[in-house]
Amino acid sequence: MPSHDPERPNILFVLTDDQGAWAMGCAGNTEIRTPNLDRIAATGVRCDNFFCASPVCSPARASILTGRIPSQHGIHDWLRTGNYVSPNPAAEDQHAIEYLRGMRAYTDVLAENGYSCGISGKWHLGDSARPQKGFTYWHVFPWGGGNYHNADILRNGVLENDPRYLTDVITEGGLNFLDAQAATDAPFYLSVHYTAPHSPWERGQHPEELTALYAGLSFATCPDVPLHPWQINSAPRGEGDKRIELLTGYYAAISGLDRGVGQLLDKLEQMGVRDNTLVIFTSDNGMNMGHHGIWGKGNGTFPLNMYDSSVKVPMLLSQPGRIAQGAVETRLLSHYDILPTLLDYVGLECAETVALPGRSFAPMLRGDATAERDHVVVCDEYGPVRMIRARDWKYVHRYPYGPHELYDLVNDPGEEHNLVDDTAQLTRVVEMRGRLAAWFAQYVDPALDGSKEPVSGKGQIDLAGLAGEGRTAFTDDWWYIDASGNRRAAYIAQRQARYFTGKE
Repeated sequence: MPSHDPERPNILFVLTDDQGAWAMGCAGNTEIRTPNLDRIAATGVRCDNFFCASPVCSPARASILTGRIPSQHGIHDWLRTGNYVSPNPAAEDQHAIEYLRGMRAYTDVLAENGYSCGISGKWHLGDSARPQKGFTYWHVFPWGGGNYHNADILRNGVLENDPRYLTDVITEGGLNFLDAQAATDAPFYLSVHYTAPHSPWERGQHPEELTALYAGLSFATCPDVPLHPWQINSAPRGEGDKRIELLTGYYAAISGLDRGVGQLLDKLEQMGVRDNTLVIFTSDNGMNMGHHGIWGKGNGTFPLNMYDSSVKVPMLLSQPGRIAQGAVETRLLSHYDILPTLLDYVGLECAETVALPGRSFAPMLRGDATAERDHVVVCDEYGPVRMIRARDWKYVHRYPYGPHELYDLVNDPGEEHNLVDDTAQLTRVVEMRGRLAAWFAQYVDPALDGSKEPVSGKGQIDLAGLAGEGRTAFTDDWWYIDASGNRRAAYIAQRQARYFTGKE
């Protein structure tokens, strides 16, 4: 039977894909059906101001595992190649790359200290066929996204096609890992990484019993406003009946993963270990489903955006008897705080944390009244776009040309009025810009500095082994090289010009 030692609690970590912090019943959404997420919140704490490290999947997932910001681990966009050697010789992905090689994750530390570590679901950090980061149970979806039926899954290193609903397949993989723990008294760590609610959302993608939950809804919980002028053309979006179809699919996908979470919680209770298992629920990044007129996350627009709806993520933590029940925590916290928090919570140390930006909020979970109540700021990055977020103000800086943004979050919580050019705010802009630069200067690895990369939101390509290039590239970037060889500046200038003139 798994660990009952209160000093070595088990951990269930559930990660979703593109779920906005607003997309839970316990967060005040009156239309969505999430009884099991609400169940976690009722038996633990919901963090109301939790932020991703980057508003797109692969960089955010790498930051969760390693505690490093993207400019410390080098993944700056979703990974277009290096995930799995495709059986199709004409496919783009023809080589496997371990993007986090040499970087310790908190799962490495857990495994080194006796934890049995398993993962079921989306990996999307390279070389999906090979177990990494201390995981010995490896049941993974090898790609970044795809259809919800007839999806690929890697079981014991073998790629199989499963006709069933992918969310249920991922849940089953997690349940099988838990069943296997009955034969051991070691503590366990289980990651369940759903692809839901990532697109596609069209009819037929999600089971009828899930879509039927939302029949007849107008989806008043999602803004129905004109498209943002920076909206990209490739994101699924629509008006009228199409809007209803897509939102029905998005909400159904969340109810489907919620159903799986309920099965996992029930299994912990059946095993008699629920009270000695820390349950964590979060998403890799936020999501706009019409918010600000955007469909998508940070790369739902070009230039890339840092709206709260893109960077705020759900965060629920529960361990009955150890974490206060039904609490709402409002201090600013980030995914880069997860590594030090988890290791602190289970009483383990990691020397690498000294050079990392995150701080443990485990004292808050333990109810320590003397625990530090707030980060002064949280920061976020997506390639050349960086954000500094205080409780009352947000500043966004885009290298090298802008546009930049400043928002008064007290009087303008919807981030509708950009004050960056308001002369009355000049001192504040200078001060926040300086704090942003100083924070990143403290933690950035100069060799991996995202502010100097032409990240477009259309994917990262590692060219190692391809034509001897041996470098990382970002989709389309080599098309724009000026006479002096400055590919980055020319790339960004031309992409911005194309968007602002409506040609892309």
